[in-house]
Amino acid sequence: MPPLSSSTRRGEPTGKPHTANTRLAYAKDWKHFSAWCRRSGRAAPAPDPQTIALYIEACAIGDASSRPLSRATIERRLCAIAWNAAQRGQTFDRSSPAIARALANLRRQPDLARRREAADAADILAMLGTLPHDLRGLRDRAILLLGFAAGLRRSQIVGLDIGRAAASSRGAVEIDGEGLRLRLREADGWLEATVGRGSSESTCPVAAVERWIRFARLGDGPLFRRIGRDGRTVADARLADKHVARLVRRAALAAGLDADRTREGRAPIFGADALRAGRTFATVAGARRTRLLGSEGADRRGHFLVNFTKALGL
Repeated sequence: MPPLSSSTRRGEPTGKPHTANTRLAYAKDWKHFSAWCRRSGRAAPAPDPQTIALYIEACAIGDASSRPLSRATIERRLCAIAWNAAQRGQTFDRSSPAIARALANLRRQPDLARRREAADAADILAMLGTLPHDLRGLRDRAILLLGFAAGLRRSQIVGLDIGRAAASSRGAVEIDGEGLRLRLREADGWLEATVGRGSSESTCPVAAVERWIRFARLGDGPLFRRIGRDGRTVADARLADKHVARLVRRAALAAGLDADRTREGRAPIFGADALRAGRTFATVAGARRTRLLGSEGADRRGHFLVNFTKALGL
């Protein structure tokens, strides 16, 4: 290994990191880069442009770690490589065409690390396991499953009415033998979304909503409502959308999904609209949401030909 040196090369940072924490982070990043080089069958971690470009791509798609890294983390890794290379008297040219192309591709592509803010089926199942087996637990289970399966915003979840939509609601839900039909009020009209029955009763959003309605003894009006401190009284008032945000974060933390980030003082993995992964899936797969010509009525034949609930993993 070349001896440590304070010399710099083109594209390398000058001077030493200002804090011990920065030096520690740079050491860890260099260790990560070195390990990737060994796994990739490359010689000593010499920072030639082609190797760095491949490393950037591997970090972005998750091949260099257990998960995709954010752009900010990848940028820090580059700074660490440049600093460590300078200490070893090696040349690091960030402006080389190979590295420039890799960074340009990184900026153009979606940040896969940020997609972790949307829950997947495994996350939802883990979160369900933290809920109590009482009336409040039945309600929250229905919120998580329906919100994920239909890909709803938190305001849409709490804005649903049973049966016919009221003037103040965001939509309505109807249940039949095939599943749930949601009519959602949008700024430019109405949308109809369908939610099929899941693979089992324990993970089925339709069954969860049915149980909540039955045990809460709901007729019409808001679907999701506040529960009194006694745990048995269901209010007439609609649940606030901030409850959904608190529910997602609390259940994620209880399931251990956010534990590491919370201990480190960083923002939680799951934001307030983490349940919208289902909508992303529907956009890719298509045909689950139908634009209604009016506030009532559309040809509903064939809406359950594809069960997206099962396809999502529920």
